[in-house]
Amino acid sequence: MWLSAAALLCLFPTGVWGKDRTVRIGYQKYGTLVVEKARGTLERRLAPMHVHVTWTEFLGGPALLEAMGADSIDFGITGDAPPIFAQAAGVPLVYVAVEPPSPHGEAVIVPADSPIRSVADLRGKRIALNKGSNVHNLLVRVLQSGGLTPADVSSVFLKPSDARPAFENGSVDAWVIWDPYLAAAETALKTRQVSDGVAAGRTIDENREFFLATRDFAGTSPDVLHAIIADLTQTEAYAAAHRDEVSQMLAPAMGMDPAAVKRALDRLSFGVQPIDDRVMAGQQNIADLFARLNLIPMRIDLKEARLGKGS
Repeated sequence: MWLSAAALLCLFPTGVWGKDRTVRIGYQKYGTLVVEKARGTLERRLAPMHVHVTWTEFLGGPALLEAMGADSIDFGITGDAPPIFAQAAGVPLVYVAVEPPSPHGEAVIVPADSPIRSVADLRGKRIALNKGSNVHNLLVRVLQSGGLTPADVSSVFLKPSDARPAFENGSVDAWVIWDPYLAAAETALKTRQVSDGVAAGRTIDENREFFLATRDFAGTSPDVLHAIIADLTQTEAYAAAHRDEVSQMLAPAMGMDPAAVKRALDRLSFGVQPIDDRVMAGQQNIADLFARLNLIPMRIDLKEARLGKGS
């Protein structure tokens, strides 16, 4: 369900404008926050509130949330799995908002000439992925769809920058990767998808992006959080309507071909939505699965990370 900016912003209380403050935002190589940073709209919105913005780039969600746990950033965006691992590790995060599902924005890929043709063929194979990232959940779900478990494959934990050369030189048999790295590999290499977030016509992994904040920031600076969500709502609407322009804007900063960036953007669902019961139930389902597979040390309660609880 797509909500208007006015309807969404009613969910957030406004605070009292005070002295000069700074909001520290963590972002990744791709996504709405990159567009927002490039356009400079958030700085202009926050300037009358005497709020400064600093930006820090991270290679993936796990590293971003490690920084959040170390109180190095206040706000950021990741996929579905990183906040689950982070909450299990004691990071005091809260879910602020979410983007619509983008199940085609991540995939298990193999070289075009690979003998791997189905999920079942992954048994015993070496599969590269970024540990704790959104594709960690995708791999588990894809394996399930073929009657396998993580124990049936050899997971090789590599960051995207290390995984691509390993994939190209044959050190691994498959690579589980997300956009824009997925689009870059598809446009530059001869690859084939084994599965993305949709298998046999059924969505097995929604691949949502979550806007997250520290509990302290959400509790002490609700006016700033309100302004960030307002600006993100406008940025998402702009990006959805100007995909070609956005791809040209982002490509140089990302060091990628505009065609690859556009390919990734075409698979991205734009829109800022509130965290509702259905979304949290989906996250709880992922967390419970990870606990059963001993990917996290204990079962966690996602209600503890809902905005407004304890803040």
